[in-house]
Amino acid sequence: MTVVLRRVNRIVLALAGLLLVVGGGAVLAAGFDLPVPAWWPWSDRDDVLLTRSQRQHWRAESWWWPVVIAVLGLVVLLALWWLIVQFRRARLREVVVDSGDGEEAVVRGRALEAVLEADAGAQEGVARARVSLTGRRAAPRTRVALLLEPYASPADTLTALSAEALGNARTSAGLRALPTEARLRAVKHRARRVT
Repeated sequence: MTVVLRRVNRIVLALAGLLLVVGGGAVLAAGFDLPVPAWWPWSDRDDVLLTRSQRQHWRAESWWWPVVIAVLGLVVLLALWWLIVQFRRARLREVVVDSGDGEEAVVRGRALEAVLEADAGAQEGVARARVSLTGRRAAPRTRVALLLEPYASPADTLTALSAEALGNARTSAGLRALPTEARLRAVKHRARRVT
């Protein structure tokens, strides 16, 4: 997914850049009275995009405006989709595990995430745990979000997470390292009324 996304990004950015350079260059050339191609609508700095007769002609055409609005709406939707995809991180589908006999085994990413979530959620003071794997198959990275109970110590929780849940995952998957980004949040609770 990330390779496809990179290619799409490069193609979209290259096309947008080319369009802006060609269009901007032609407008600047017309503004400075430099020679422009014969097909270009502006050849003088006083030229307008549509003359009065052209505007009246397009106004009379009933199909023109719905088509323009539909095309612009489609462009906006595609731009929003592209923007949303930029912020989504691709999850790792599988992790390569060294089985010790020279062969490789593959573990599903979701299975490893589920085990890590269960181990992290079972720790003292953790109300809920969320884990996602990113990175490459041979070098995974984890993102852990822990929701802590009010009495939990963040330092103790991180120590236990590193030693137990992540340590077990590193050992069982045969990984030398498992870089992790941990985010801790406390459970929101109401203050108790004392009477």
